[in-house]
Amino acid sequence: MESNKVHEAPGSDNDIGCCGCILIGLSYLLVGLFFPFSLCMTIKIVTEYERAVIFRLGRVLPGGAKGPGMFFILPCLDDFKKVDLRTVSYDVPPQEILTKDSVTVAVDAVIYSRIFDPTMSVCNVENADHSTRLLAATTLRNVLGTKNMSELLSERDVIASSMQQILDESTDPWGIKVERVEIKDVRLPVQLQRAMAAEAEASREARAKVVAAEGEQHASRALKEAADIMAQSPAAIQLRYLQTLNSIAAERNSTIIFPLPMDLLQGFLKK
Repeated sequence: MESNKVHEAPGSDNDIGCCGCILIGLSYLLVGLFFPFSLCMTIKIVTEYERAVIFRLGRVLPGGAKGPGMFFILPCLDDFKKVDLRTVSYDVPPQEILTKDSVTVAVDAVIYSRIFDPTMSVCNVENADHSTRLLAATTLRNVLGTKNMSELLSERDVIASSMQQILDESTDPWGIKVERVEIKDVRLPVQLQRAMAAEAEASREARAKVVAAEGEQHASRALKEAADIMAQSPAAIQLRYLQTLNSIAAERNSTIIFPLPMDLLQGFLKK
C-alpha cells in the first residue's frame, strides 16, 4: 500500500505551486540561453544495471526511476540518486544464540538480496542495504532461538527457508527482494563437542556389541544344526576328524593328533 503512495505523481506540476512553475520556466530559459554548453549539466547517463530516482524541487518525478541510458535533468532544481539493481551478498556476523534447549551456539549466515523498486528503496528507508543487514541479524537470532540444537544441526534448509520468507516480507516495503539465505556455520562449545563425541562413541560401541551378540546367536544355531546332523551318521564325525587333521597339517606345525573313535569308548562307558 505504501508503494502506491510513493508512485502517485508526487512531483507533478500541479503540486509544486506557482513559484515552482516560475523556477522551472527560468531553468528551461537558462538551458536554452547557454545551449549547447548547458548539455553538460542537464544530460546524465546510467548503466544497464542502474536506475536513477530524480527529485524535482524535493519531489519524486512521476513515471518512476529513469534508465538505463541517458536522461534529462534541470540544473539547480533536480537532484537524482543512483540505485544499483544487481544482486548483492553480505555476511551476517556470528550471533551468540541460546537455543530452545538452553545450549549456547554461534551461528553466522549469508544473505543474497537485490532492489526491485528503486523509488521505494530511496524514499521508504534511509539506507536500504544497512537496514537489511541489521534486520537479517535480528531475524537470525529470533528464528534460531525457537529451535532445539538437534533441529539447528539437521534442519538448516528449513531454517534458511523460514528466514528467507520472513526477511522477504519485512523488506518488501523497502523495495528489496531477499532471494536466498544460507546458514554458513554452527559453532558449538568445546565441552559440548566432547560430550557429543563421547555419546556417539558409546552409541557405536553399543551397536557393535549388539551385532556381535546376534552373530554369536546365529553361529550357535548353526552349530546345533550341524551337531544334530552329525549325530544321525557316526561316519560324519570321522570325516570331520580327518578334515581337522588336514587343516592342521597344512599349517606345518609339530603338533600330532591321533583321532580316537568314539565307538571304542562306548564299551567302557557301558561297564
